[in-house]
Amino acid sequence: MPHTSAKTLILWFRKDLRLSDHAALATAADEGFRVLPLYIREPEEAGTGPLGAAQGWWLHHSLTALGQAIDALGSRLILRSGPAERVLTDLISETDASAVFWNRRYDPPGIAIDKALKAKLIDNGIEVRTFAGQILHEPTKLKTGAGGHFRVYTPFWKALDGSGEPAEPIPSPKSLPAPEHWPTSDSLEDWSLLPTKPNWAKGFESEWQPGEAGAQERLADFVETGLKGYRTRRDFPGEAHVSMLSPHLALGEISPASVWHATRGLGDDYSSEDYIHFRKEVVWRDFSYHLLFHFPDLAVKNWNDKFDAFPWRDAPELLEKWQKGQTGYPIVDAGMRQLWQTGFMHNRVRMITASFLIKDLLIDWREGERWFRDTLVDADPASNAASWQWVAGSGADAAPFFRIFNPITQGEKFDPEGTYVRRFVPELKAMPDKFIHKPSEAPLTVLRDAGVSLGKTYPKPIVDHGKARDTAMAAFQGLRGE
Repeated sequence: MPHTSAKTLILWFRKDLRLSDHAALATAADEGFRVLPLYIREPEEAGTGPLGAAQGWWLHHSLTALGQAIDALGSRLILRSGPAERVLTDLISETDASAVFWNRRYDPPGIAIDKALKAKLIDNGIEVRTFAGQILHEPTKLKTGAGGHFRVYTPFWKALDGSGEPAEPIPSPKSLPAPEHWPTSDSLEDWSLLPTKPNWAKGFESEWQPGEAGAQERLADFVETGLKGYRTRRDFPGEAHVSMLSPHLALGEISPASVWHATRGLGDDYSSEDYIHFRKEVVWRDFSYHLLFHFPDLAVKNWNDKFDAFPWRDAPELLEKWQKGQTGYPIVDAGMRQLWQTGFMHNRVRMITASFLIKDLLIDWREGERWFRDTLVDADPASNAASWQWVAGSGADAAPFFRIFNPITQGEKFDPEGTYVRRFVPELKAMPDKFIHKPSEAPLTVLRDAGVSLGKTYPKPIVDHGKARDTAMAAFQGLRGE
């Protein structure tokens, strides 16, 4: 227990909804403060809360789990709504707090808020300390040999990997000394983060366990059963060789350092290719934040401004068919339906569906970025934007625009038995493997035997891929002035 004269400190949780490897929390506990745990629901324009409705569902359950974990330490989580400056000023007045600690964030709106807020609090005599922890590196510290910022992933990976192992994860505190008086808290239910009429998130519940315990369990399961073979099998959406940790990382229920360290000392049963490739995927998230930090408009402006003149198509009907998984291309439709039903999509399929929107339909990548932002439980301001620009060819270290995925051959290569398609496009479950990815090419007898009627039970292709590819390449050549 703290001494009766111990000062009160506000511990501001943001996208770090965990107790372990939480530098701000650990420091506050170690230094003997009375700790007031706080989560602020900031205004939407702050850009610091859930990115979309799907992540709002996750946030509700994550805050519930965090509150229960804090209760077990003899403390409680205070919830408040409003601009951070007003909320913190009010709580400092109500509790006579003398310090505020938080872990840093790296999205542009969050950085701007924190910079101004820190200066004002210090001017008012409040101690403010900030800590790292959301990513593996600090964007201001990892630089190229010439002293600039990275624009290409491979040198970035080599620099980060060569900078030494991340610090050992910090254990959770055993207890949290409480403030002398508890301020009032908002009710989480009053925030209305859960959908009701209709409850479009009902399919999420069987897929996910939001919260720190769920994150740690997911990591342990992946290391035990999914990491072996990751290098060669991670692209197959019908298999269990992906970690599905991204939603937990997005809201900080587990730190990237904890994920990194879970892949150390695994012994001879694990191939170094598997865990190194997995680490590279974790570091792509870091690279994305590095890009966002140095290019704050990553989600709304082309990194390569030559793409500003690209002749995007205004086609709301085609966009809606893509969103609903009604394109007539099974691997695309399976991905879009997985997204709607579970709030998640396999990474290989994300690339296929993005390529289809951008290059088959010629719809602006920003439309896809907005849709993923609202429907993904792992929505992330850096990774989402960087990945969409990568597929579009407009981003840093991007795939060339002429890399246009054929949705049929991609399905045949990475879902050869149709396991993934049969799960999310059940109207095709009786199709033979040969035609599961191209029902429009199946003989009528095959379709009839499978109970499929094109245009009725399953849509005909909304575009001809070969023709769409030629149109996209012509548009790109025009952009290049050739």
